[in-house]
Amino acid sequence: MLNDKLGSWVRTHYCGDLTAEQIGQEVCVMGWVQRRRDHGGLIFIDLRDREGIIQLALDPDRDLASLKKAEQVRNEFVLAARGKVSHRPEGTVNPKMKTGEVEIEISEMLILNRSETPPFMLDEFTEVAENIRLKYRYLDLRRPALQKNLLLRHLVAKTVRNYFDGQGFIEIETPILTKSTPEGARDYLVPSRVNNGTFYALPQSPQLFKQLLMVSGFDRYFQIVKCFRDEDLRADRQPEFTQIDCEMSFVSRNQVMDIMEGMIAKVFKVALGVEVHLPMPRLTYAEALDRFGVDNPDLRFDLELIDITQQVAGSQFKVFASVAASEGLVKALNVKGCATFSRKELDDLGDFAKIYGAKGLAWVKVTADGWQSPIAKFFTADELTVLNDKLDAEVGDLLLFMADTPAIANEALGRLRGHLGQKLGLASKDEYKFSWVTDFPLLEWDAEQRRHVAVHHPFTAPLEEDISLLDSNPGQARAQAYDLVLNGSEIGGGSIRIHDQAVQSQMFELLGIGAEEAQEKFGFLLDALNFGAPPHGGIAFGLDRLMMILTGADSIRDVIAFPKTQKASCMLSDAPNHVDDKQLQELGIRLRANQK
Repeated sequence: MLNDKLGSWVRTHYCGDLTAEQIGQEVCVMGWVQRRRDHGGLIFIDLRDREGIIQLALDPDRDLASLKKAEQVRNEFVLAARGKVSHRPEGTVNPKMKTGEVEIEISEMLILNRSETPPFMLDEFTEVAENIRLKYRYLDLRRPALQKNLLLRHLVAKTVRNYFDGQGFIEIETPILTKSTPEGARDYLVPSRVNNGTFYALPQSPQLFKQLLMVSGFDRYFQIVKCFRDEDLRADRQPEFTQIDCEMSFVSRNQVMDIMEGMIAKVFKVALGVEVHLPMPRLTYAEALDRFGVDNPDLRFDLELIDITQQVAGSQFKVFASVAASEGLVKALNVKGCATFSRKELDDLGDFAKIYGAKGLAWVKVTADGWQSPIAKFFTADELTVLNDKLDAEVGDLLLFMADTPAIANEALGRLRGHLGQKLGLASKDEYKFSWVTDFPLLEWDAEQRRHVAVHHPFTAPLEEDISLLDSNPGQARAQAYDLVLNGSEIGGGSIRIHDQAVQSQMFELLGIGAEEAQEKFGFLLDALNFGAPPHGGIAFGLDRLMMILTGADSIRDVIAFPKTQKASCMLSDAPNHVDDKQLQELGIRLRANQK
């Protein structure tokens, strides 16, 4: 009987699709009650579905039975309603709503289900604690803002698939249960019951399988795929996340970047109506660090870092002079018109820089009488003239200085630059500035492990002109890698891969992975590279992070249907949770007493 609740009722329109074009038509809508208003004999109900809200008008002269039902209705009841679309009465038109010109004069109504009073109002304006929202996520997802985000996500995924199909890509699914390999974040492990004592790993990316697809001759592959990393979470991270994953054969990195630019431009055009200017700017890693301090610069504002190491090397200010003498770096920012910053604001900037390892932050206010700063007395008049010229300093400017190792000086001042861009409103959410960053270092030295580690991953090819450095000076070798940066966030990263087995084996050796371990961990890849592997390369875009930017959301959790908390738990389903002893016995697992 319950399955027959609708009987002959068939929905003809979504609530949010009705406009003046349907005036005079008989329609049937179904949805949830947003609000009910009783106007002394007349009752109005705002009915909501995923497309929007329509006003239902119930008049005792048309249908007394439906009016009686409407008196029982409360928020979030599920209704079906039939009636004629008509103009709203004069003075009640709502121009802010797509359906604001019309209402439905109800001739018949069904209450399909009742609802308890929700724990929070399901509108766009009510502030609700996130833990409550996540516990009742199925209710949270009824809110228009979140529904809009997920509908846009669907549109973006559809656009991506259509674009890649038009470019000759084939969508292929790769395994979720795979093998744990080193050189990355921690894996999520899945114990095997059939092969007791062994474990699968959930993939951090489909990297090896997509390379094998190139060896297989599929030429162009893509996939919108779930990936997993067991790492500490932030606002823009989740333990499970979604990638737009691509790989191509017989391509240079410029060809990969050109095709991906076209995909991003298409997404922004369809999703936001924004024209992305192509080609996108390209910066080398060295240039990005020199000008902006970081490899993911926000190009929506200027405020570039200025290297003054040479100019202060002979000064009487020992902090600067000693750093310059020890191959360190002294850099400055000229924050135009900000000499009005209070001492507390300056101290806060110093505290912010310390987050990134800086020992301190020197500052100067440029006034009509010269430099106002604790460090001004250490510089001669000529040195001040040189520095003012170098920094384009004018009255009213605030000069900020960082002196440290190159890594800390760049990182701390670069992050401070981004912080100031937000604080001063220099970065508009409605502006989208892209840049490719290329020529990353291939390797970096890990002092703790006393070995080189891959900057991207072990399968990234070095620049052709740097291959000889693998023998003589591997730390100086540059990678055929490329990141796409948008408004200070890396939204995608990729590289041309190593397709030569000898070079791949050499890379493993440089990473401290011996021949025996390499065969055990990556033998299937090394074997495949011996069977005619074509030159190939690819990229992966973080779909969640991209959606966060497209929607203007403050948290990645607002663009994922059922996200995890910062403790990697699901408040809705209470996962992760304990399992019974029988399941553990089948898997050959015994927990320590304090973990039970």
